[in-house]
This record gives sequence, structure tokens and C-alpha cells, in this order.
Amino acid sequence: MVTAKTHRKFTYEDYRNTPDDIRYELHDGELIVVPAPNMAHQGISTTLLRLIDTLVYLRKLGKVFHAPRDVVFSDTEVVQPDLIFVSNERSHILTENNIRGAPELIIEILSPSTAGRDRTFKRTLYERHGVKEYWMVDPSARNITILLLGESGYELAGIYGEGQTLTSTTLSGFSLDLDDIF
Repeated sequence: MVTAKTHRKFTYEDYRNTPDDIRYELHDGELIVVPAPNMAHQGISTTLLRLIDTLVYLRKLGKVFHAPRDVVFSDTEVVQPDLIFVSNERSHILTENNIRGAPELIIEILSPSTAGRDRTFKRTLYERHGVKEYWMVDPSARNITILLLGESGYELAGIYGEGQTLTSTTLSGFSLDLDDIF
């Protein structure tokens, strides 16, 4: 007799009951440990947060969040992107404990332990749930890839490197000299 091994999917409730001293994400019901970022990652995150949050605050465009902040796409899909922008028009997805639904902009800073998931699983997840703009910041390659949601999925808006200036369609009026990041 052959028996099939069943794999229990974790839910958001299971996730909420994990220890606070370890960071997790929930990928299709699988609990994933997320390691603490390195210094370069934190430096890039802090700079981007400061620049984006200043624009969003001064123009009263919405809210900017940084990890760890849960983005709940479903009961089995919960992530903690590095940076998140939610416009005033989508403020209904903000709750006291999390963000429930697709923000307009998500930024992931790639690290050796997360780059594979950020480029594949998370890209597909964000695309499927309607995140309009997705940035993948690659400290090793010293560039930022911007994807915009089109009719048939994500389309490459550009790859920006040192000496270039990045602009965002989601954050109207935002520009970033990449030399300030890398």
C-alpha cells in the first residue's frame, strides 16, 4: 500500500503565532525564515525610505512603510517587503496590524539569501495580486530594476545603474540619482 504524504499549509493565524524574535514570511502556506539584512542592505533601505517618504509626506500622497510590515495577500501568502507605498486612494487596505491587499509600489533589496525568491516567487506573487510597480534593488550589481504592471503582466520599465537617474510612474515627481544609493 502506497500512502501520499500530505504537507500542511500554514495560515496567517499560524504565522501570527510565531515567535517575535525571528522574522518569517508565508509563501503559499510555507513558513520561510527571513534573515536580518546586512549593513549595505540597511543603508540602501534607509536612504530610499528617507527620500521616498519625504516626497510622499510633502505631497500628501499616502503612506510609506518599511520591514517588518506584513502585506497579506491571502491566508497563505504574507510577505514583509523592504519598502512599501500605499496611496491615499488605496488606504482602505491599511489595518492596525497589516496591509491587506496590493500596495502600489513594493521595493525589495536583494541579498544572497533572498534574491532568488525576490526575482521569482515574489515577482509572480506581486504581479498576480496587482502591485503596480516593483523595484528590485541589486547591491551587488549596483542597479535597480523597475517592473510596471501591464495588461499581460510585468513589463520592464528600466534597469538603472550608477550615473543614471531613476524616475517612478507611481510616485509622480520622484527622481533618484543612483549615485546617492550606491
